[in-house]
Amino acid sequence: MQVPHTEAAPAPETRATAPEPGNGARRVDSGGKRLRRRRNRFAWWLIAPALTFMLLVHVLPTLAGLYVSFLRLNTFTLPQLFAAPWNGLQNYKDLFSSTSPLHDGFLDAARNTVEYTTLVVVGTVGGGLGVALLLNRTFPGRRLVRTLMLLPWVVPSFVAATLFQFMLQRNAGIVNKILVDYTHLLHHRPSWLLGPNTMWAIVIPSIWRGLPLPMLFFLAGLQTIPSDLHEAAKMDGAGAWRRFRYITLPLLRPLLAIQLLIGVIYAAYQFVIPYIMLGSDPGPHADVLMTLIVRQSFDNSLFGLGAAISTLLMLAMCVWVLIWYRAFRRDFEVAPA
Repeated sequence: MQVPHTEAAPAPETRATAPEPGNGARRVDSGGKRLRRRRNRFAWWLIAPALTFMLLVHVLPTLAGLYVSFLRLNTFTLPQLFAAPWNGLQNYKDLFSSTSPLHDGFLDAARNTVEYTTLVVVGTVGGGLGVALLLNRTFPGRRLVRTLMLLPWVVPSFVAATLFQFMLQRNAGIVNKILVDYTHLLHHRPSWLLGPNTMWAIVIPSIWRGLPLPMLFFLAGLQTIPSDLHEAAKMDGAGAWRRFRYITLPLLRPLLAIQLLIGVIYAAYQFVIPYIMLGSDPGPHADVLMTLIVRQSFDNSLFGLGAAISTLLMLAMCVWVLIWYRAFRRDFEVAPA
């Protein structure tokens, strides 16, 4: 009867010493959590200046503009500023009510903004991809051409708008001289800075100014595509178009997504080129939301109305970002290792 007792004796010692590894593991986990908290705290201190700057420069003005859009803030109530009379949704109703004199101007500006944004984005992204495909080839003077293609990006928007304003003059501009006098493509001198052609007058310099950046992105992307893929497809009988469609374009899809996101926001908020070329009132054919906001806010002193239009433009850009994210989300997902 003594043998079973001697064999079972070590069991209580094992049960008594078993919790020790658990306690040690808990101490290790607690120490690891404290270390992670210290590291996270240090990281937050590093980004605190940037967060403070974003809060002061972006978040607070955005909230202030949203609040002003609900006020009756004009020339007479401007000294009161945020204490101006509460106007509720009246500023927004004036924009969408058919009985309001502001209704037609707002709809024209919104339609022109969509048209201008579409033309500029298609021109810059499509043109940038086309130029990048050409510059990716081997030809004499390729480096010089690549450098020259970056010049429009270096020129400020103010200078570009001023240059095109002189070039598009009806009688003295070089554009009409080329189209009418030299090449005889047109039989009369069109008016670019007045009338129905004003949209093209701001679209062309905007495309010229914004073309180099997408070109640079796409050119860098093309140089990362392995040449073996094109050579294998060419040996299988795939033509240039099929190689572009099934090899080049899918591999450039993330870059294309980024350019679409930046291009739409940049074009929708474009102000310098339309304002410099056509003034604060470009007319019904080229009046975009940014010129309408500036005109209503500072020329007509309807600050609440201008803030309402700015809020609607911001909401439209938020909707665009959500649509973009749903369309291109898979292109930026990292595959698990």
